[in-house]
Amino acid sequence: MTLAELLVRLGSFGLDLTWRVEFDEIVDPRCVEMGKKPADAGMDTLTLLSLTTPLLQLIDAEARGFDGDGLAVVLTEVDSSLWDVRAVDERVLSELRRHYPGAKDL
Repeated sequence: MTLAELLVRLGSFGLDLTWRVEFDEIVDPRCVEMGKKPADAGMDTLTLLSLTTPLLQLIDAEARGFDGDGLAVVLTEVDSSLWDVRAVDERVLSELRRHYPGAKDL
């Protein structure tokens, strides 16, 4: 599963978020582009989605999505294919569980 897939699965919840992405290893030129975005300003969901498709795999990366109230969702990629997802809205987690039946609560 890729970051792009997760962003799409967030649906309308993720559309208005501002994202900040950090990663330990640059594995693709698009990582450099993400790193150029001002950390305090972040980027909108559609910009992040455009940088993560097609098939961008990140290694030890964390994408934090903020809304007007603060941190709303954290997507952490571990080992280039395993994801830890934390969200303030339980409906987001329920939706992801529906799409990914093998998902486990930690």
